[in-house]
Amino acid sequence: MIDLAFLKGSSFVVLGLARSGLATARALTAAGVGCVAWDDNAASRAAAVAAGVALADPASIDWSRTTALVISPGIPSHLPAPHPVAAAARAAGKKIICDVELLARAAPKACFVAITGTNGKSTTTALIGHILAQAGVHCEVGGNIGRGALDLSTLGEGGVYVLELSSYQLELLETFRANVAVWLNVTPDHIDRHGDMAGYVAAKENIFARQQAGDCAVIGIDDEPSRAVHDRISTRPGVVAVPVALDRPVAGGVSFRAGRLIDADGYAVDFSDVPTLPGDHNAQNAACAWAACRWLDVPRERIVEGLRSYPGLPHRQERVASVGNVVYINDSKATNAEATARALSSYHDIYWILGGQAKEGGVAPLASYFDRIRHAFLIGEATELFAGQLEGKLPYSRCGDLQSALDAAHLRAQRDDGGEAVVLLSPACASWDQWKSYEHRGDAFRAMARALPGAQRLGMAA
Repeated sequence: MIDLAFLKGSSFVVLGLARSGLATARALTAAGVGCVAWDDNAASRAAAVAAGVALADPASIDWSRTTALVISPGIPSHLPAPHPVAAAARAAGKKIICDVELLARAAPKACFVAITGTNGKSTTTALIGHILAQAGVHCEVGGNIGRGALDLSTLGEGGVYVLELSSYQLELLETFRANVAVWLNVTPDHIDRHGDMAGYVAAKENIFARQQAGDCAVIGIDDEPSRAVHDRISTRPGVVAVPVALDRPVAGGVSFRAGRLIDADGYAVDFSDVPTLPGDHNAQNAACAWAACRWLDVPRERIVEGLRSYPGLPHRQERVASVGNVVYINDSKATNAEATARALSSYHDIYWILGGQAKEGGVAPLASYFDRIRHAFLIGEATELFAGQLEGKLPYSRCGDLQSALDAAHLRAQRDDGGEAVVLLSPACASWDQWKSYEHRGDAFRAMARALPGAQRLGMAA
């Protein structure tokens, strides 16, 4: 837990008591800093009380005695409509910040590596943390992944905080400075929270705010908005902008193609046989991690070791089991077609399990990958929509639920005996029709796959 005793004499309201909010309230309370908290969910309030956190009904808050509101990033403070507590804080002229801002204030001399992007944030954050740890660098990994910012340990000189930051968090920062800022990519997302694409990009671009001479900005340039961001950042005096691009040399940057990257001086790395980093999207993640770690003076050979030993993340093309020549892959985090495209592009001979609560467009945008798929197995609310979109394009079966789909995919994959193949859960859908979350769905698939007759367990997750 981060020591916030330097804030004694201040008083904070904490809104939202999930992972990051509860950690914030606990850290403030443990440090003897004035703190009251609220969450609209009764169970979250009860958990906070059990942790020794004082609650305050929003109507009873005295804003004249409050230093700032610390809001959980998932709660809107502007669009589409501000939470009433956020509206009250703003009306009282109080700052609205997040837990990462308090970490920055608590550790003004620490080294921060910050990662953002529409896709790939978690993998790149975990990969950088893994490489640094393997290289003997004392680091802590958190933010929008794993532990909340204030649940991390205090680092001494030479330590590095590696933080995944969402657009929601980035728009709530005031003093935070990234010594290394990593921008992976940007495509339309969270428009309801930012108003339009320009607002979304502007929120993301806060990752570069307050960078100084000697800092580094690693920027993927394979989409037009990201190229424009690179052009802006590269004009800043003293800040080194390192471009990262697919399959083409870039001056002073890193190029990549599935399983291979080439550094600015021509140094090449081949990690095509690393099963936890398949596809061009993971090559981009690896190239950005490479650039960030090189800037931190990690020797090249140690970075290569880190890439090759990276264990992967749960629910993101996670290899969970094998039976004969068939590998069973949990990609439950793929809750839309764009995320599923990344998985489909990484494999051939796919037995594809998909469905749930459909997103706009369904799976129609994935037609260019249908030739990789031997058979599709449909589950959940999206079954009839997807059946209509797949009709006449590839064979499919209506399976209803995940266990039935896995059993059918397993039987067909083993019966076909067509060499190496994958049974891939990449739903292109939200999970809420049948599961509590994508994690709940992915955990169930992992357990089911490992329980198949003759299954060999793969990966590290429980």
